[in-house]
Amino acid sequence: MAQGYLALVLHAHLPFIRHPEHDSFLEENWFFEAITDTYVPLINVFDSLIDDNVDFHITVSLSPTLISMLRDDLLISRYHRHLDKLIQLTELEIQRTGYDERLNKLAHMYNKRFTETKRVFADKYNNNILTAFKKFQDMGKVEVITCCATHGYLPLMDLYRPAVRAQVEVAVNTYKEVFGKGPIGIWLPECGYHPGHDAILAEFGIKYFFVETHGILFGEPRPRYGVYSPYLTSSGTAVFGRDLESSKSVWSSKEGYPGDHRYREYYRDIGFDLDYDYIKPFVNNCGTRINTGIKYNRITGENDHKDIYNRVSALEAAASHAGNFMYNREKQVEHLRGVMDREPIIVSPYDAELFGHWWFEGPEWIEFLFRKMHFDQDKVKTITPGEYLKKYDKYPIIQPGMSSWGYKGYSEVWLDGCNDWIYKHLHKMAEMMTHVARKYEKPSDMERRVLNQMARELLLAQASDWAFIIKTGTFVSYAVNRTSEHISHFMSFNDQLYNGNIDVKMLESAESHYNLFKDIDYRIYV
Repeated sequence: MAQGYLALVLHAHLPFIRHPEHDSFLEENWFFEAITDTYVPLINVFDSLIDDNVDFHITVSLSPTLISMLRDDLLISRYHRHLDKLIQLTELEIQRTGYDERLNKLAHMYNKRFTETKRVFADKYNNNILTAFKKFQDMGKVEVITCCATHGYLPLMDLYRPAVRAQVEVAVNTYKEVFGKGPIGIWLPECGYHPGHDAILAEFGIKYFFVETHGILFGEPRPRYGVYSPYLTSSGTAVFGRDLESSKSVWSSKEGYPGDHRYREYYRDIGFDLDYDYIKPFVNNCGTRINTGIKYNRITGENDHKDIYNRVSALEAAASHAGNFMYNREKQVEHLRGVMDREPIIVSPYDAELFGHWWFEGPEWIEFLFRKMHFDQDKVKTITPGEYLKKYDKYPIIQPGMSSWGYKGYSEVWLDGCNDWIYKHLHKMAEMMTHVARKYEKPSDMERRVLNQMARELLLAQASDWAFIIKTGTFVSYAVNRTSEHISHFMSFNDQLYNGNIDVKMLESAESHYNLFKDIDYRIYV
């Protein structure tokens, strides 16, 4: 009988980026890298555990924008081209590194890795890895949950509740298309919670959501079990809080496991280290140096010198860290069980892309952890939030506090002097969208298309990614341009509606370019 439970939660999300007007586009590489570095490696881990009859339970959120990209034929064809280039580059690297046994071994490793990725993606799962996650969910191993439509940051939308509701409704509808049923849980973007939003979640059948630690600790009344139990909100939807201790040991690059000097160094890549003429055929068509994913160095230390990566040593570190994580959770559960009248649940949520992309050995760490927890102890079992909610008949009631994760925990990242200009536009668009949705009760077919496209443009403009990118200072021009483009499109379509002079070419271009949420109905804003 387990004394407590561990709920690992991985949040998989990317903003919707698709540029058919260009033969290749730099920011589309984010999507390609995530598939190669994170999603396929995680799928391989889950398949390996299932093949060996290792019991495990994990929760994965898939954002609707990511789902849309994973179903897009253009992006999938470009991903194939991306993989083929990487395989070709590793073949050249095998020849080039023949002078150094260690580098050559790594070149072979990457060649095998990319070739196997292509086999799993294209052959095993027929270019649709969503079927893998559905398979794991149907087997009771992975609880797949949703996220808001375009990862809109809900607390800063609360001025117009229909905008909050639309983000949730579109997400639920997208999930149903893929998984054939509604989601039982949701990852609120940036763990951003505003009091009252739980009622909107309940309206769409969502049973639980997550908040940052202080969202629970500063809730009313004072939480009886800290963050080690779910609580019910007044709407009946359950809320789980993040456990800081377990999260920090994995999340922090300085204090956590990923900073170990034996692990692969993310910031050294042959796309920047090698001669430009050699690497040019394998980078973006604009000629910009980019990460290829082929990295030969380990973290080594704090200085600029970086030793050659040793894969065996890195995996030994991952196994050791998995054992340490398990041991700490055992001790944590022993203590909590002594002061609680029920088995505690330790909720450890992370961005999925941490595993594999930023922390190269992250997927292996997860596999080591699940194997050790299955074979080496019986105090702590893995569980999903949905499974834990079935354990007890009653849970305490709480009103969570307004909160987010990120710097200072109260929206500072997404509302800052550098990005606050966004919100006056988003609020006005939400007001206008609500107005036109109510006004056009029986639109013509063309008007309906315009109204639906206005809904898409609003949702895309609301993506929290743009404010985040502007705040962090990376790819700022792209984030500003995307925000401005969606605002401009929305306003133009609104003017065309009122003038009765619809620009069909512009409409067709927008529908083709941003082709997600094909069955969207503008009346979600009524």
